[in-house]
Amino acid sequence: MPKGIPNKRYTPEFKQMVVETMREEHLSVREAMRRFGINDHKIIERWERIYLEEGAEGLAIERRGRRSTGRPKKLPSKVEEDLLAEVQRLRAENEYLKNLQALVLEEERRQRRKRRQSRN
Repeated sequence: MPKGIPNKRYTPEFKQMVVETMREEHLSVREAMRRFGINDHKIIERWERIYLEEGAEGLAIERRGRRSTGRPKKLPSKVEEDLLAEVQRLRAENEYLKNLQALVLEEERRQRRKRRQSRN
């Protein structure tokens, strides 16, 4: 099957008409390709999937190129402040627990020394 025009752009209205005609007249993808002069079945399948998932408005969104994997969206300032406050609190708690553990270990060492000295 010959390739169509490279990078041909279809209007959202045309895409919607193709999908709705397919659904109303129970056309297969291949029949829709022939009727509307589209040379790639994947295009129509993609339009149909978008139409079913997002409705007709989804067909108006430009979807060329790869999706961005860049920076994640910025958190609202209130959420960011809450998270930073929690991080500070948890760091302080960790520091406190480390100090407490050191004190407990030191006390245990002292008790052992006393026991040893009392035995001798």
